[in-house]
Amino acid sequence: MSDRVYKKVEIVGTSKKGIDEAINNAIETAAKTIRNIDWFEVAETTGHVVNGKVEHFQVTLKIGFRFEED
Repeated sequence: MSDRVYKKVEIVGTSKKGIDEAINNAIETAAKTIRNIDWFEVAETTGHVVNGKVEHFQVTLKIGFRFEED
Protein backbone atom coordinates (compact mmCIF):
# COMPACT_ATOMS: atom_id res chain seq x y z
CA MET A 1 0.00 0.00 0.00
CA SER A 2 1.39 3.38 -0.98
CA ASP A 3 1.16 6.60 0.97
CA ARG A 4 -2.01 8.56 0.34
CA VAL A 5 -2.92 12.23 0.22
CA TYR A 6 -6.31 13.53 1.36
CA LYS A 7 -8.17 16.80 1.14
CA LYS A 8 -10.68 17.85 3.76
CA VAL A 9 -13.63 20.10 2.90
CA GLU A 10 -16.56 21.38 4.91
CA ILE A 11 -20.16 20.90 3.78
CA VAL A 12 -23.59 21.42 5.38
CA GLY A 13 -26.50 19.00 5.06
CA THR A 14 -30.07 19.83 6.02
CA SER A 15 -33.24 17.88 6.68
CA LYS A 16 -36.70 18.45 8.09
CA LYS A 17 -36.69 14.90 9.52
CA GLY A 18 -33.51 14.69 11.57
CA ILE A 19 -29.77 14.75 11.98
CA ASP A 20 -29.14 11.33 10.40
CA GLU A 21 -30.98 12.33 7.24
CA ALA A 22 -29.10 15.64 7.10
CA ILE A 23 -25.80 13.73 7.23
CA ASN A 24 -26.91 11.27 4.56
CA ASN A 25 -28.19 14.09 2.33
CA ALA A 26 -24.84 15.87 2.56
CA ILE A 27 -22.72 12.77 1.87
CA GLU A 28 -24.90 11.47 -0.97
CA THR A 29 -24.98 14.86 -2.68
CA ALA A 30 -21.23 15.44 -2.27
CA ALA A 31 -20.49 11.95 -3.64
CA LYS A 32 -22.10 12.94 -6.95
CA THR A 33 -19.21 15.32 -7.68
CA ILE A 34 -16.43 14.32 -5.29
CA ARG A 35 -14.81 10.93 -5.82
CA ASN A 36 -13.06 8.80 -3.19
CA ILE A 37 -14.82 10.11 -0.07
CA ASP A 38 -13.40 7.95 2.71
CA TRP A 39 -14.59 9.54 5.96
CA PHE A 40 -16.51 12.34 7.62
CA GLU A 41 -16.70 14.02 10.99
CA VAL A 42 -19.55 16.04 12.43
CA ALA A 43 -18.20 19.51 13.18
CA GLU A 44 -21.40 21.23 14.27
CA THR A 45 -25.10 20.56 14.66
CA THR A 46 -27.54 23.45 14.44
CA GLY A 47 -31.15 23.98 13.53
CA HIS A 48 -33.74 26.44 12.39
CA VAL A 49 -36.71 27.13 14.67
CA VAL A 50 -40.05 28.54 13.50
CA ASN A 51 -42.88 29.29 15.92
CA GLY A 52 -41.22 27.30 18.69
CA LYS A 53 -40.73 24.14 16.58
CA VAL A 54 -37.70 22.73 14.80
CA GLU A 55 -38.13 23.47 11.10
CA HIS A 56 -34.79 22.14 9.81
CA PHE A 57 -31.79 20.28 11.19
CA GLN A 58 -28.41 21.50 9.91
CA VAL A 59 -25.26 19.43 10.22
CA THR A 60 -21.83 20.76 9.30
CA LEU A 61 -19.53 17.95 8.17
CA LYS A 62 -15.87 17.76 7.34
CA ILE A 63 -15.38 15.14 4.65
CA GLY A 64 -12.09 13.62 3.61
CA PHE A 65 -11.44 12.38 0.12
CA ARG A 66 -8.43 10.68 -1.36
CA PHE A 67 -6.52 12.11 -4.30
CA GLU A 68 -6.26 9.66 -7.19
CA GLU A 69 -2.87 8.20 -7.90
CA ASP A 70 -1.40 8.02 -11.39
